[in-house]
Amino acid sequence: MSTKPTTTDFEWTELDQRAVDTVRVLAADAVQKVGNGHPGTAMSLAPAAYVLYQKLMRHDPADAQWTGRDRFVLSAGHSSLTQYIQLYLAGYGLELSDLEAFRTWGSKTPGHPEYGHTTGVETTTGPLGQGVANAVGMAMAARYERGLYDPEAAAGTSPFDHTVWVIAGDGCLQEGVAAEASSLAGHQKLGNLVLLWDDNHISIEGDTETAVSEDTIKRYESYGWHVQRVAQLPNGDLDPAGLYRALKAAQAETERPSFIAARSIIAWPAPNAQNTEASHGSALGADEVAATKRVLGFDPEKSFEVGDEVLAHTRRALDRGRETRGEWEKAFAAWRTANPERAATFDRVRAGELPAGWEEHLPVFETGKAVATRAASGKVLQALGGIIPELWGGSADLAGSNNTTIDKTSSFLPRGNPLPEADPYGRTVHFGIREHAMGSTMNGIALHGNTRVYGGTFLVFSDYMRPAVRLAALMRVPVTYVWTHDSIGLGEDGPTHQPVEHLAALRAIPGLNVVRPADANETVTAWAEILRRHDKGAPHGLALSRQGLPTYDANPDAARGGYVLFEAEDTDGRSVTPQVVLIGTGSEVQLAVEAREKLQAEGVAARVVSMPSVEWFEEQDQGYRDAVLPPSVKARVAVEAGIGLSWHRFVGDAGRIVSLEHFGASADAKVLFREFGFTADAVASAARESLAAVAR
Repeated sequence: MSTKPTTTDFEWTELDQRAVDTVRVLAADAVQKVGNGHPGTAMSLAPAAYVLYQKLMRHDPADAQWTGRDRFVLSAGHSSLTQYIQLYLAGYGLELSDLEAFRTWGSKTPGHPEYGHTTGVETTTGPLGQGVANAVGMAMAARYERGLYDPEAAAGTSPFDHTVWVIAGDGCLQEGVAAEASSLAGHQKLGNLVLLWDDNHISIEGDTETAVSEDTIKRYESYGWHVQRVAQLPNGDLDPAGLYRALKAAQAETERPSFIAARSIIAWPAPNAQNTEASHGSALGADEVAATKRVLGFDPEKSFEVGDEVLAHTRRALDRGRETRGEWEKAFAAWRTANPERAATFDRVRAGELPAGWEEHLPVFETGKAVATRAASGKVLQALGGIIPELWGGSADLAGSNNTTIDKTSSFLPRGNPLPEADPYGRTVHFGIREHAMGSTMNGIALHGNTRVYGGTFLVFSDYMRPAVRLAALMRVPVTYVWTHDSIGLGEDGPTHQPVEHLAALRAIPGLNVVRPADANETVTAWAEILRRHDKGAPHGLALSRQGLPTYDANPDAARGGYVLFEAEDTDGRSVTPQVVLIGTGSEVQLAVEAREKLQAEGVAARVVSMPSVEWFEEQDQGYRDAVLPPSVKARVAVEAGIGLSWHRFVGDAGRIVSLEHFGASADAKVLFREFGFTADAVASAARESLAAVAR
């Protein structure tokens, strides 16, 4: 079954249609071969993905990291074959053997697209809705990037102008993160964002009427999006010409993000499997695959059949990409000539380098003075704001508490916003009360490249961000979370706002570096180290105090994650071999310091180790770690105002942990610390118990 649409808007040949039908049989064959996967959506979406990759997107398969490229996000990541087959046909380096190895060990075609694993995949999608929010972040980053390097250019004339395309399904739009991000995109008037909704009415449990009855188009209209609907062809297939016209119209709309609803029939044109929930997540079966091939004019006895003429036709994308990139490079060269200072900044940022002398602008805090680490973090951002222009970010409506306002006079807001500080290229981002979308859009910003992003909220609300944080760690993208109000020390707001399990839960995410500074100077060191580590590709979460903490002398070893803050001394103040090691983080380090003094007065030599980052410490070589935590010293105490899961491996069998294994309460912070046993006396008592355990 092959339908050639009639249109004067673009060329659609029999070879184009044959290529689309080839996509459909490849999707059916790949899932059938491995025995599991999602064939139906890849089959029905074939015309849409083909039109994007072969007719519309600005991309070069020979250079997947080209700065001027459009971005494509498959939010419906379960339909990974939708993207893999287009990457194969266009010439990104995937070959037929990679499609045959779909969802198997070591293949380039895992079950869901993975950033950094498959060339041409811009983000890891799988959890539904995340890709929508990633795309919103990419569109935000594209606008900010333009503001850094080419703000005066007329719309559509800058080498930094490009389009972010995203394909989403019913499931994506049911997830709350997509709603949060779509609301933000409409508010920001992201005219460089185009979302194609695969409106196939099918989810795992059957017809979406089981769960959804809203008018999705009106919902997106209410967000402030430009919306269109593409009609089906009479036979029920997607209309390539209609899709092309709608996508071009969306691309031309520069004042609003665009939403295109395309009614499709899942697994079209499989004779019996189309429009069924079974085709969503199961192989069609050998008989149905064969029947589908007959319908499309393919040999049912052949698998993974790709005509030479089809592949030659689609690989012309390489020629088009080379030509398009060549034209862009001429415009880019002209921009460089006209903007030498901005070009130098672009080159520096692109190389992952920081401005010369940036460290000289870092604040230094007076020893002994009480400063909340959230306040110290804010001072760092304000100090570096004018020095590192690519650094930008904000908060989920908690900027005054998170101290995340990098520039009070400049807010990232679109033209037409009534606020006096509104600037489409502004430094301070107002994510709104949308923690989940904030985390996911930050991933998109980081993936887009050429800027550095941070975002803040209370540590307890990292729960709302956790799916995005996990994906940031999985992708190893350098985003920075500013999580303040890090313990029961936030006080009277009570247990709903007091994080107890959060530090341990976040440390459990592989690849996430959690940093909980003990004081203002450690906070400065932590920020500096995070900025230095940008190109290492890992997210960082700063856990910062609401309350003031005593300030100690700055020590560069804080960047190693753990270090000796105060050495063990005898009663005369001479350094000696420690009898016990006291390990603390954040606001509890001061308790370890006070306990050391009490123990020293008793003749017990205690070393205080500040460990702002378990992850950074464990990166160090064994010699350094042993120097900080001598294996011969078995008596150890760890103290942290949260559950103690993080610390068992550091204190050993004879060690003790001063922790909080229950929820907090509503009261003044000093009262809570006293009532829950976070005192210097409690730490000293735990040290005595550990010493006794070692002696037994």
